[in-house]
Amino acid sequence: MKKLFTFLFLGVLFLGFSQQKELTIDDAVLGYYKGLYPSSIYNRHWVDNSNIYVYQKENALIYTDAKSNVEVKTLTLEDLQKTYNSLKRFPSLQDISSSSFSFRNGNSVEIYNYVSNSKEETIQFDENAQNNEYNSKAKAVAYTIDNNLYIANETNSKIAVTDFKDTNIVSGQPIHRSEFGIVKGTFWSPNGSYLAFYQKDESNVTDYPLVDVNTYPASLKNIKYPMAGQGSEQAKIGIYNLATQKTIYLNIDTRDEHYLTNLSWTPNEKFVLVAEINRGQNHYWYNMYNVETGEKVTTILDEKNDKWVEPEHDAVFLPNSNTNFLWFSERDGFMNLYEYTTNGKLVKQLTKFKWVVTDILGFDSKAKNVFITGTSEDARENHTYKVNLKTGKYTKVTSEAGTHNTKLSSNGNYLIDQYSSLTTPNNIHIIDTKKGKTTSIFSAENPLQEYKLGTTEFGNIKGDDGTTLYTRVIKPANFDASKKYPVLVYVYGGPHAQMITNSWLGGSNLWMQAFATANDYIVFTLDNRGSANRGFAFESIIHRNLGDAEISDQLKGIDYLKSLNYVDSERIAVNGWSYGGFMTTSLMLRNPGVFTTAVAGGPVIDWKYYEVMYGERYMDTPKENPTGYDKTRVAKYIKNLDGKLLIIHGSVDPVVVPQHSMSLLQEAIKQKVQIDFFTYPMHEHNVRGYDRVHLINKMMNYIVENNN
Repeated sequence: MKKLFTFLFLGVLFLGFSQQKELTIDDAVLGYYKGLYPSSIYNRHWVDNSNIYVYQKENALIYTDAKSNVEVKTLTLEDLQKTYNSLKRFPSLQDISSSSFSFRNGNSVEIYNYVSNSKEETIQFDENAQNNEYNSKAKAVAYTIDNNLYIANETNSKIAVTDFKDTNIVSGQPIHRSEFGIVKGTFWSPNGSYLAFYQKDESNVTDYPLVDVNTYPASLKNIKYPMAGQGSEQAKIGIYNLATQKTIYLNIDTRDEHYLTNLSWTPNEKFVLVAEINRGQNHYWYNMYNVETGEKVTTILDEKNDKWVEPEHDAVFLPNSNTNFLWFSERDGFMNLYEYTTNGKLVKQLTKFKWVVTDILGFDSKAKNVFITGTSEDARENHTYKVNLKTGKYTKVTSEAGTHNTKLSSNGNYLIDQYSSLTTPNNIHIIDTKKGKTTSIFSAENPLQEYKLGTTEFGNIKGDDGTTLYTRVIKPANFDASKKYPVLVYVYGGPHAQMITNSWLGGSNLWMQAFATANDYIVFTLDNRGSANRGFAFESIIHRNLGDAEISDQLKGIDYLKSLNYVDSERIAVNGWSYGGFMTTSLMLRNPGVFTTAVAGGPVIDWKYYEVMYGERYMDTPKENPTGYDKTRVAKYIKNLDGKLLIIHGSVDPVVVPQHSMSLLQEAIKQKVQIDFFTYPMHEHNVRGYDRVHLINKMMNYIVENNN
């Protein structure tokens, strides 16, 4: 019989008799550069259609047979430099076949034959190129310059696919502000015969002014920013035929500003599949278009939800089929897989998990099984499963508790499995998917073993509605349960994010560990309802009322903290960035007296100032939901301030634009309320690089000085 525990302890104790180094905030923030994160092996790839995998060890590429675990070849940097003498380090591989691999080298893609140790091909492209995507079948690179799209091949470095003088028309880049799983703007067909691409017309989108203070005098830098309820972009999809060098556009009317997402090809290159989502984001249609004519052939499926629909995954076709594919859907409450045909027939629901499927890795050689990743029953973890395509029966392939990142060989015989957990810095295994045999190829040492640090502990509590909520408590070194410790609550709280994972450091940032010990603090985090990987009901509770369920759950976390004998309930501070900045200011101002101090970075203060694609999904438009927008407007509560509040904002933030913080400052002045403000000139939505040390010190010093 399984026992349910209200508190699960998974601690890491770094403290020892000889471990006396102090971990400073500076070292923690720059930990990647200082070797304070677990070491690894990189450039991990499977050689196509084989059991051979490669990885980089120092300045050499090691080829190993997964079946025998025997190294079969070594290629050194010196070997490569005989052909490419400008290389200073081993390059990152893009793909690798049985005889060659490709890599980026400046403004070219190089194809190197590692059997004959010779250059096979060079594809040169413009030095100003961005958004580069190489295709080995076409032996070509798609790329953008400014708002236009180009292709380079072995004979021509700059073939214009588009040539728009109007900068409102942007081709070959991600559209819809990278929502709906969109991460790129070009899509090569399976055999490299065509290039599909996104295009957007931003004529209806308002210019938003940002200021470049590094010019003399300061100069205007306009960006396109579609605010909730206002004009948005109109999307198109173009299909460029490499043989004819002609482009056709799919016949889709987007004057209603609906979304075009999840673009994928049928294996025979005859059709393109597109999910079309209404601007209200409560209905989508999965449509098939003819590549030659651009005309719609059929609607394969459609899906509605009173709250929202959000397709984020392309169709994955079954091996050797031009008609049957797997499709992701949350229609039963969790992200599961469904098999459809292109004529619209639902063959079956393949998986029926009460947890979230996150990805499809591929298939075995006989197309009997599909390999997937998902959270498993414990949403703090990520595992790989083998699912029988006929029966839906499944086998868990990764066995160790933790967060697994796996890569499947193209024949489905083996997995490269990289994983970590709260007690495991970084392990890499090869897994035989048929026999289940595991072979270790790398194990990292604890990079913090010489430092004086405390523990990280996982737990769970119950929300008001009985939902289990995950918590993380970071304690300082030399923790003494008889003492009373001040607390920093670190919060994010929004959709598409999960703060607590069974991975190295438990999903926390290293500065949290340093801060806890340096200042004798407890650092506490809770993943409230509205956050990711717990199913649709858990996440969608926030619809039209951002902040309500999230605040309720965070306050349950505060009740839990106050129940602990070692917590000083009179000294609790809160900190967060972006959605976490919205949560930080909301918690501070809507619940006066709970927190002494708050530091909010890049905070959403008024959701009407946020972007169309994200904001309208969760809040609808200001006209459709005036009560919700008014209730969530943080400045409305500024008179409630009881304690110290610091707002931090990047001066050229293109995500949460500076108008948010300005509106709060304006209202504070109007209400004669004193708050603190700091800006990072010429930084965007977050502060990166060495300036981030300044940021973390600024936040932490403010908390220590005022949380008393």
